[in-house]
Amino acid sequence: MQTPDKLIGFIGLGVMGKPMSLNLINAGYSLLVLDILAEPIKELVAAGAKAADSPAQIGEKCEVIFTMLPDSPHVEEVVTGKDGILAGTRPGSIIVDMSSIAPLVARKLANIAAEKGVKMLDAPVSGGEPKAIDGSLSIMVGGEEEIFKQVKNLLLCMGTSVTRIGDIGSGNIAKLANQIMVAIHLSSLAEAMVFAEKAGVDPEKVYHAIKDGLAGSAVLNAKMPLILERNFKPGGPIRMHTKDLINVRDTAFAIDAPIPLTTQVMEFMKALKVDGRSEDDHGGLIQYHEKLAGVQVRKK
Repeated sequence: MQTPDKLIGFIGLGVMGKPMSLNLINAGYSLLVLDILAEPIKELVAAGAKAADSPAQIGEKCEVIFTMLPDSPHVEEVVTGKDGILAGTRPGSIIVDMSSIAPLVARKLANIAAEKGVKMLDAPVSGGEPKAIDGSLSIMVGGEEEIFKQVKNLLLCMGTSVTRIGDIGSGNIAKLANQIMVAIHLSSLAEAMVFAEKAGVDPEKVYHAIKDGLAGSAVLNAKMPLILERNFKPGGPIRMHTKDLINVRDTAFAIDAPIPLTTQVMEFMKALKVDGRSEDDHGGLIQYHEKLAGVQVRKK
């Protein structure tokens, strides 16, 4: 069981990782942190963390190490690279990768870690920056149940819903399933509201009319107010959601799973990248539908 007096490692202090780290500090835990950028490290040190020189140093000094990185190659490098976590870890250590990566990569890394007596969980999150800040993320975990029990209290510092799905890789399968549903829902939201706008009906009134019915959802309630204000500041940028859908595509190909709707929405997102919108929030997907219709959905 991890206790506050033992150092916890945290690598990756970006939009999600920084507030997640701060929540661990606010819960009373001692952190050793690392990022490729100096500024978030300074912020975490000011909040009480210590700065590390390399992933290997974190592996050497910490029994539990969290990673929150952009994609599979970054996680592979941080875990197995020359100065990676495994270069410093001791048997019995636990790596919890909270990045959204390809499930097959999570399984491969867990097998490599096991050769050194190190356990690994994949624990991607859903909720975006706002829920990372307030500690209410949904966390989907894959890996051995006994290892999950050892770190569950730590995960509960960062999320209110922490669920073990199954074996290693299943956390990322759950996250990709989540991303499929969010992407398709965002597109259907966009299509419906552009339809209303094109018909000359106020989309805001349509939103209020349907939000408590069967079509209502967390996606609708989170994104529609921002769309009406034309606020596409990223909580979850289109660029990152596209990355997740590419991982869906690759995994679906490997297991022969059909994903016709996901493939179509991924192409919508790629079109927005060409238009220079890849850093917009994924709610900005509506701009693809608006362009087709020649209208704009906004507050009247």
